[in-house]
Amino acid sequence: MTAMLEIGDLHVSYGQVDAVRGVTLNLEHGQIISVIGPNGAGKTTLLAAAMGLLPCKGILRFEGEDLHGLDVEARVERGLCLVPEKRELFGELSVLDNLQLGAYSRRLRSDALKSRLQSVYDRFPRLAERRAQRADTLSGGERQMLAVGRALMSAPRLLMLDEPSLGLAPLIVRDILTIVRKLREDGVSILLVEQNARAALETSDHGYVLETGEIALSGASQDLASDPRVQATYLGGGTHDDD
Repeated sequence: MTAMLEIGDLHVSYGQVDAVRGVTLNLEHGQIISVIGPNGAGKTTLLAAAMGLLPCKGILRFEGEDLHGLDVEARVERGLCLVPEKRELFGELSVLDNLQLGAYSRRLRSDALKSRLQSVYDRFPRLAERRAQRADTLSGGERQMLAVGRALMSAPRLLMLDEPSLGLAPLIVRDILTIVRKLREDGVSILLVEQNARAALETSDHGYVLETGEIALSGASQDLASDPRVQATYLGGGTHDDD
């Protein structure tokens, strides 16, 4: 069976600096894959390359189709979507306006747009309550919900999440990752980049440890969570990494 996302010997450079070197990663339909690692490891760069925001060399296929040469909008139309680390919401616009912008590339009819909005509101009732509120007045957790909801307006089959727990309180992190698991139940595959290694490995099926642009370890998430090196470096001997 063809992997949903196939990355092979991927290289991404910033000028003379190799930010990602020879990364190979496969994500199957219905999986949650996590990528953990320290700041500067190349995690965000990897997602940006997959989304078409950065040029790269190597194998990059989505459902068997070569992604090289496809721009961001073409990748969104095929079912990929990225929720960036900084969320990149339009703060001066309302929650509703931000959500509608998420469906822009789909050019939905009015009834289809309403249906898509209702689906997001059903998943995030808080957004329905705040639909007329400016995005820059939301709490951190609400902004993350809005960022995910906006991505869902494009009906992705693969959702890439960059540091969804960043800056959020532990209880909100738990809620966000519960939403991630529910998305998988609804047929959305997930590529999760997360510095909170414990939360990432508890949420995902398979994990990759990215260090200085290269895959240092990979395996079933449960196995990685019990690996002495991962425990010592990323799990803090039983304490949460909230960076």
